[in-house]
Amino acid sequence: MHVFLMGSTGFLGRHLASHLHAQGHTLSLLVRSEGKKGMFPSGCEIITGDPLQPGAWQERAAQSEVVVNLVGKNIFARWTEQEKDQIYSTRIQATRMAVQAIAQSDSPPALINANAVGYYDPTNWDAATESSLPGEGFLSRVCIDWQSEALKAEKHGSRVVILRIAPPLAKDGGVLATMLTPFRLGLGGRIGSGKQPFPWIHITDFLRAVEFLAGNREISGPANLCAPGLVNNAEFTRTLARVLGRPAFLPIPATLLKLTLGEMSQMLLQGPKAKPDVLLQSGFDFRFPSLLAALQDLLSE
Repeated sequence: MHVFLMGSTGFLGRHLASHLHAQGHTLSLLVRSEGKKGMFPSGCEIITGDPLQPGAWQERAAQSEVVVNLVGKNIFARWTEQEKDQIYSTRIQATRMAVQAIAQSDSPPALINANAVGYYDPTNWDAATESSLPGEGFLSRVCIDWQSEALKAEKHGSRVVILRIAPPLAKDGGVLATMLTPFRLGLGGRIGSGKQPFPWIHITDFLRAVEFLAGNREISGPANLCAPGLVNNAEFTRTLARVLGRPAFLPIPATLLKLTLGEMSQMLLQGPKAKPDVLLQSGFDFRFPSLLAALQDLLSE
């Protein structure tokens, strides 16, 4: 496939660019400056432009077979009003620009657009499938509008897939990387009660799932990118400590988390439970369906 990748310099974008290149796909990578070129494998086409603004890059995106949009400001920060505005606006505006690019094409590319399992109601602890209703909090509202913006590409003849992504686990970024140092020092522990669901996906399965969905023309609409092995925060904590061979007896009190992170703490204290029905029913084979196997693979020396 010829894939046009937006958000290529982020944690997930860098991994996806390397994976798709290794699989033999043709890549056009949108970056804000030429100085980012050295981040990627040789043979990738580097296109400079701002994903939040119209530009010549949209013409190249329109010529691709698949546009993958991973643009969005990192949500792991204290949610001030300014921070929330940027979390929202970067996702909506980049998706709007992607749809605008697709509208220029006589043969519209598919749009594989990022989203999150934060779409679902975190107070409902039944496992959410792709047909489950959304929540009402800030993150759910972002995901609802983000999805609505992406689905506008269907009016231009594009197949649209909404990636409802659980936190991907990798050593070099994301939620796991932030946890490794305190856990290796024996300072890890559950968050709050630990009973809240902890959705996750191994980075390898995330990359393979994006490629699978991009290449499968029969799939459209939302798809949960999460492992089928459901765990809660306490189970995740115990498993990580076991793999690292360290104790994990210092829980983080909910009150401390709320004081430190404010509204964002609710995302950690009320994680949604989700299962990947679309992927499983479409024949996708998870290499790491269980958390223990995933962490052993990532953290083995």
